[in-house]
Amino acid sequence: MSKTLKPTRRKFIKAAVATAGVAAIAGSPFKSAFAAKFPERNINVIVPTREGGGADRNLRTFTSVWKNYLNVNFEPGYFPGASGRVAYEVYMGKREPDCYNLIFGNMGPELLNWVVKKPTFDLNAYLYFGQVDTDPGCVFVGAKSKFKTIDDIVAAGKKRKLNVGTSRMAHPASIGILALGEKTGAQFNLIPLSGGKNTVAGAVTGEMDFSVLTSGSVAAAGKAVRTVLIFDDKNKLGARLNNAPTMNDHFGTKLPPLLSARAFGIHRAAIDKYPDRFKVLQDTFFKVFKDPAFKMAYLKAKGDWEYVNPGGVKECEKYSKDIAEIGERYKSLLSGAPKKK
Repeated sequence: MSKTLKPTRRKFIKAAVATAGVAAIAGSPFKSAFAAKFPERNINVIVPTREGGGADRNLRTFTSVWKNYLNVNFEPGYFPGASGRVAYEVYMGKREPDCYNLIFGNMGPELLNWVVKKPTFDLNAYLYFGQVDTDPGCVFVGAKSKFKTIDDIVAAGKKRKLNVGTSRMAHPASIGILALGEKTGAQFNLIPLSGGKNTVAGAVTGEMDFSVLTSGSVAAAGKAVRTVLIFDDKNKLGARLNNAPTMNDHFGTKLPPLLSARAFGIHRAAIDKYPDRFKVLQDTFFKVFKDPAFKMAYLKAKGDWEYVNPGGVKECEKYSKDIAEIGERYKSLLSGAPKKK
């Protein structure tokens, strides 16, 4: 007959305490953190432009502070080409939807690109959740240009077709200049120069008659350029953009503000699969704007604080809807398609 092993009182208490401890952790608000800390490794960010532009500047300054709240680094990967399509194809087709992979896009040009030509992936398969800024488009010339005002440009455009540099064909500023041509009868030939730096250079060297771009990048070019028109309700940078008038005030039009907006995007599948991870990203994202270190870094990088405009999913969805409507309205000007009557 076998003996029944009875636990000693000490062993029984020790086991009970251990069991209670596990149960307490399982039922505590620290359960998810205990089960799986996020993030446990660096976060990758796909960028649809080259290094050195406005998007790159915003990404670097923002993540230099955001990383302190997540305790990991951000690793950017640059995929310029086809007006941003290359980067989105890589992100949607080759990056895991796990919240460790983000895309930092320029919502205006990239959403307009989808209006002109649909991508290969489902547009509902990703969303923007973290808007950093809103940057209005503008018209500018090189400092040595014979054109001193927007009226000079319009007058010349009525005599001959002017070559206009733009970073991408489908861009809010491109819509602005084509709408100006429609309003005044001036003729403009848009030439995509692939990126903000090239677009500025096109105006400075005189290779282009003038250029259009986001005004933040133009302001950063300093005295090498002169701004002559703003596609916004107000010239928020004043003298830094040569006190240029707005299109609506100067020409009596009723255009909505033609803004670019840099924002972080993510796979919808990542949100569905890892809602706790996504919440961490959202919560820490907004903390950056309240941190004095961000403003310091942003100004040091010659960014325009007047354009910083934090927004979450709701704000990004509204921007996306508005810019898509603008794109549909001016689609014929961007693609050469016949107007709908």
